[in-house]
Amino acid sequence: MRYFIIILIISLWALNTHSVWAAKLAIVIDDFGYRQHNEEQVISLSPNINVAVLPNSPHARRIANRAHDHGNDVIIHLPMAPLGKQPLEKDTLFPSMSEVEVNRIVTNAIEQVPHAIGVNNHMGSLMTSNLTGMAHVMKALSHYSMFFLDSKTIGKTQIKKAASYYNIPVLTRDVFLDDEQKESAISQQFDLAVKLARKNGVAIAIGHPHPQTINVLRTKLANLPEDIELTKLSHLITTIPTSAKHKTTLKDIFEKCKKQIEELSNYKTLDE
Repeated sequence: MRYFIIILIISLWALNTHSVWAAKLAIVIDDFGYRQHNEEQVISLSPNINVAVLPNSPHARRIANRAHDHGNDVIIHLPMAPLGKQPLEKDTLFPSMSEVEVNRIVTNAIEQVPHAIGVNNHMGSLMTSNLTGMAHVMKALSHYSMFFLDSKTIGKTQIKKAASYYNIPVLTRDVFLDDEQKESAISQQFDLAVKLARKNGVAIAIGHPHPQTINVLRTKLANLPEDIELTKLSHLITTIPTSAKHKTTLKDIFEKCKKQIEELSNYKTLDE
């Protein structure tokens, strides 16, 4: 009987090996709301791809609804001022804006993008490096149950510090997939994200709905390694604590199995 119990527990453990050992890879595709055909293709790839919608884009509401209905996590791609002179979206946030103005823009963005569960920054190297400006953003977001994904467009980002004032969860981008819009380069960046996921347990990659990116994702996701799990951002919020994450080891698993075997053996003894 005892050997049967051991075999049963090992079998159950084997069935759950993927969930125990798989590293988590989150893919976020930014700039949704302008290119319907491309965005539909992204959504169709997997419900576990996360989509970031520009709030003042012409198709923001429709594509957010479409992604949500398909099961994808939707976040707001909130326009923020860059250091450079790139073309700006309507209602781009600047550090010089008052708290009232920032609150108006953030509130309007939430209304424009239905089903949004979080926010990340569109550009924003000027804004995200300003603590006061980001504190205004986080205060506005504190009225909603949302997290913030730092796209990390600048090393001096103040997002995490500002978010800590209002207990807003923060995730951080690890890899940009398509700074260089060549399939070979995008493929290399995807492989880098996989490598980082294996090393750290989790990796977040950000891309855009370019045809080259979609082509690479189609191929890579169809051949995703067994030890990599494509995941939603919302799952990372609930599974990664703010303190250092403890990685499950073989010793942990065997100790747990040993304890279960001992408990089951005790039940058998009591029955006898």
